[in-house]
Amino acid sequence: MAVEETRSTWVDLIRHGQPEGGQRYRGHRDDPLSHVGWEQMRAAVEPRDHWDVVITSPLLRCRAFAQAIADERGIPLHVEPDFKEISFGRWEGMKAEEILARDGDRLAAFWSDGEANPPPGGEALSAFHGRVARGWHHWVHALWGQRILVVAHGGVIRMMLACVLDVPPGRLMAGLHVPYACRSRVRMDRTDHGLLSCLMAHGEGPP
Repeated sequence: MAVEETRSTWVDLIRHGQPEGGQRYRGHRDDPLSHVGWEQMRAAVEPRDHWDVVITSPLLRCRAFAQAIADERGIPLHVEPDFKEISFGRWEGMKAEEILARDGDRLAAFWSDGEANPPPGGEALSAFHGRVARGWHHWVHALWGQRILVVAHGGVIRMMLACVLDVPPGRLMAGLHVPYACRSRVRMDRTDHGLLSCLMAHGEGPP
C-alpha cells in the first residue's frame, strides 16, 4: 500500500452563521449571512487552523464565507451541489412558530420520523441522506490524506455524521444539536480492518 493511502484524513465541518431574517426553515432558500452571522463565522476559526482545501454548499449563507476563507488562505475551493440543505417544501422561509400554528402535527411528525413524514412538498430524508452521502464519499476519496474544511448546513452536517458514525439518519436529524457556526471534527484512517471513522469533537468554537 502506498504511503499516501495510509495517511489520516481530517475534516472540519462548520455550519453557517445566522442568515438575514433570523431563525427560519430555509432549506433551498438562498438568504445571505447577516452581520451577526459573519461575526459568528469569524469567531469559529482561528489563525492556527490549517486546511488544504475548502468544500461548500452552493447556497450563499455557506458559500460566501467559504470563498473568503479560501481566498485569505490561498487554498482551493470546491462547490458541491449535493451539500445543499434539505428541501423543506412549503415550509421554506417560515419561522418555527408559524409552522406550528398552521401545521404543528405535521412538523412534530417530521422530527419524529422524517422518512415517513417529509415536509409538505419537500424532500424525503432517505433522498437527502443519499445525496449528502454521495458527495461525502466522493470528496473523502478524492482528497484522501488532506485536511478539509466543509462549510455546510445543520441538516447536511447531521447526514455527514450519520455516515461517520454509521447510525440511522433520522436519529441524528432529530437528536443532534447543530447551532449556528458549530464546528465538528472527523478523523478517518484506512487500516487492515477497513476504514475507521471517528468524531473527534462537536460543539461551538474551534475544537
